[in-house]
Amino acid sequence: MRKSRRQFLTVTSAGLFGAAVAGSVQAQVPETQQQPTPGAPPAFGTGPLVGPEISSTTITEAEKLVQIKMTDGEIAVAASSWRANMAALYERRTGPRKVQLETTLVPATTWNPISDKMKAGPTGDRLLRSTAGPGPLPANDEDIAYAPVTKLSRWIEQRKLTSTRLTEIYLQRLQQFDPKLRCVITLTADHAMVQAKQADSEIASGKYRGPLHGIPWGGKDLLDTAGIRTTYGAEPYRNRVPKDDAVVVKRLDLAGAVLVAKLSLGALALNDIWFGGQTMNPWLLEEGSSGSSAGPGAATAAGLVAFSIGSETEGSIVSPSMRCGVTGLRPTFGRVPRTGAMTLCWSLDKLGPITRSVEDTLLVLQAISGPDAGDLATVPAHLDFDAGSSVKGLRVGFFPKWMQEPPATEVDRAALHAVEQAGMKPVEVSIPDWPYDSLNLILFAESAAAFEDLTLSGRESQLKVQVPDAWPNVFRQSRFLSAVDFVQTDRFRRKVAEEMARLFSQVDLLLVPSLRDEMLVITNFTGYPSLTLRAGFVEVSEARSDWAPDPAHPLPKFSPPRRVPHGVTLIGRLFDEGTLGSAGLALEKIFGVEEQRPAGF
Repeated sequence: MRKSRRQFLTVTSAGLFGAAVAGSVQAQVPETQQQPTPGAPPAFGTGPLVGPEISSTTITEAEKLVQIKMTDGEIAVAASSWRANMAALYERRTGPRKVQLETTLVPATTWNPISDKMKAGPTGDRLLRSTAGPGPLPANDEDIAYAPVTKLSRWIEQRKLTSTRLTEIYLQRLQQFDPKLRCVITLTADHAMVQAKQADSEIASGKYRGPLHGIPWGGKDLLDTAGIRTTYGAEPYRNRVPKDDAVVVKRLDLAGAVLVAKLSLGALALNDIWFGGQTMNPWLLEEGSSGSSAGPGAATAAGLVAFSIGSETEGSIVSPSMRCGVTGLRPTFGRVPRTGAMTLCWSLDKLGPITRSVEDTLLVLQAISGPDAGDLATVPAHLDFDAGSSVKGLRVGFFPKWMQEPPATEVDRAALHAVEQAGMKPVEVSIPDWPYDSLNLILFAESAAAFEDLTLSGRESQLKVQVPDAWPNVFRQSRFLSAVDFVQTDRFRRKVAEEMARLFSQVDLLLVPSLRDEMLVITNFTGYPSLTLRAGFVEVSEARSDWAPDPAHPLPKFSPPRRVPHGVTLIGRLFDEGTLGSAGLALEKIFGVEEQRPAGF
């Protein structure tokens, strides 16, 4: 018979009660068990004592972890009552009635970036491509490989280029250059050729599916692919083979795209080191390509795929796009379903395209957008983009102080002039000086929950990187974060979202230094879309890294400095990726640097 919380057993009575129940259901209740008065409600702290004994010293030491201070008397009460009040709350994990949580099970609460006072994007769908012709098909394979999807799709549609030939070009380049970049986890050559031949057959018969039909792409290896291993870039999952495709993979299949490779990611979507090594930047082979969409960034920059799909939790599309000089579109949270993709953080994860031109990102976004029943965070949303629309008069907010200090460069400052040149209006904006990084408590708690089994089983020790800022240590430390602080941080998150709504009541877009930490945190936690595009070049005297500095392993230095691409980032209103695309397209034309290629590829 199940006990109520008032049916309290003292430590000495636990064994007697067990023996009594085992003997007979009619057994007399031990005298040491307190009988509740009829009609008395249950109460906290009156259940059986469970868990290990703790002392006042335990509480005193724990105070340091949660940064609170109690009196000696309060500590004594907390220690003496812990086993009755709190320890049972861990039963789901510690037993005896353990409950296994399936990897597909999502939290009961879902982040919704839209408030009642906000406009939720455009009211209709429109995707009008640029009308300029693609020009003649290049004579050599390299020029074909580097062409944007906007041109490749026209050549295929006009039957000047077959999907089979294009797929063979990319497969050959993947095999040739992957030893330099380490960006491929699984080459899907046989699968790709079947898809390419099917695309050619359909197009020849008059069944043209649209701008991605016959276009080869690469997927970050956290997207499930049926019968093709999906490893998360992590040792414990290197032989994992899913039974079903992720929804994004299914949608690209439906669009007629051709999957040529599963591309690398930093293990469990952190930085750029995976079980096969470090993925390198095609522009500077002495440094990593940045992460965690390391493979998509490197492969797209080196012309090894026509486009790729990356993911971002907090910078994983923006950062490799910056480092590798490609264009990355991080969609609004809730636009693209994550069904069948690795979960790192339920309330932050987003999937989006990485390409070599702005318009390409919108062509891909259209194909993968839309709600899915498997992802409860997805919502119906419209996409309105016209490649020929005017951007004159758009208000582009910028932070004057940010533009004058690192990580901003002359390229960022020149981008402000390009905004004016395009007919848009720069507007000075500001935000409160709040502790935005404290929002990462949510990221750390959710990610530790997503990989609880890995941590508690000890398999996180198999990951290649075990430094203090890598996931194994962060997952373990996160076990000690305060649940109360989690709730308070969630409330702070809503406060930040309200501040962003205020900001976007003044402007249509924001132009920010791509790797400005505050804006990476703010916009990821509030769900705003971003577009990162190459805006120019800078010189670096030292290789760059995603990892915390390690004096024992200094980064390579360069004399003379090396020339590398540098990008800027536009932030758009929620679900207004079309305006982002229009502004990005206008700036891309002014910058005029998107066609330059990394040497040696």
